Amino acid sequence: MGEYDFSVGVLLIGLFFNTYLYGLVTCQFITYGTTKFNDPLWIRFIVWTLFVTDTAHSIIAIYAGYDMCVTNYGNPASLLLVSWTIPVLAIATAFAAILTQAFLGHRVYVFMKSKILSGILGLLSIVAFIFAVYAGYLAIEVKEVTHFNRLEIPVTCWLVLQTATDLILNGLLIYILARQRTGVQRTDTVLKRLIRGAVQSGLFVTVFAMGDLFSFRFRSATNLYAMFAYPIGRVYTNTLMDTLNTRVNLRAIMDTTIDMDATVSPMLFTLIILLISVSERIPYARSSNERERYTTQIRHQKH
Repeated sequence: MGEYDFSVGVLLIGLFFNTYLYGLVTCQFITYGTTKFNDPLWIRFIVWTLFVTDTAHSIIAIYAGYDMCVTNYGNPASLLLVSWTIPVLAIATAFAAILTQAFLGHRVYVFMKSKILSGILGLLSIVAFIFAVYAGYLAIEVKEVTHFNRLEIPVTCWLVLQTATDLILNGLLIYILARQRTGVQRTDTVLKRLIRGAVQSGLFVTVFAMGDLFSFRFRSATNLYAMFAYPIGRVYTNTLMDTLNTRVNLRAIMDTTIDMDATVSPMLFTLIILLISVSERIPYARSSNERERYTTQIRHQKH
């Protein structure tokens, strides 16, 4: 092992992976911008705010690598100092997380109509963001990496709460979808894709968040945490953009499924439209008569 593997090396790995993910999400932003989605203003605001945040964060990340490898080349003492890019990293990551969680939380609320559950999820997300901002502030204040132990509590609270919110949100979406299985292959294809997307999103975010947390807690004298911390914001963005852009493919599958499969229940029909068509303001029908009336109306529109 080289002398700087766990200081410069792991940070560069994180930067390279972040740049790769930024390229992927940029393609997704382009796809979203060139596709005619009739999304409400608040969704478009989240999308383009994330684009600005991801772009700024990726530029700052590249600067951090340049500063460490070029500006301070031959100056190992600089590795002990806390760069201003670290607090920016924390805040930008938490900002991407809270925007993505707001979007997913809205999907859960529209279907479940639980103000208490939505309030709890919103509170967890906001508190996690506050801890991230506080951790960023402390990072500036401590100035030296050797004093990173002062950040352990806020960083732990931030990442644990953030991950818990992600797991609950994705768990609720999986629960909603799993209950609607019909046993009909064509119909279940849509559900399986939605469930797989929710599982993958929750898994990737959890792996990066826990990698960030454990490496910060147990290897705080190194930059190992940066290998997970730099890309995690792009993972959140990818989660949201993939959800939005896959509506085109899922709608095509849904159209074929609904048109060909007469056994699809009104409840399932409404659910599938709700979960993949966030651009349409679809009311939640509590009674079976309301659901039947609404889905009949949609079927007539489709034909």
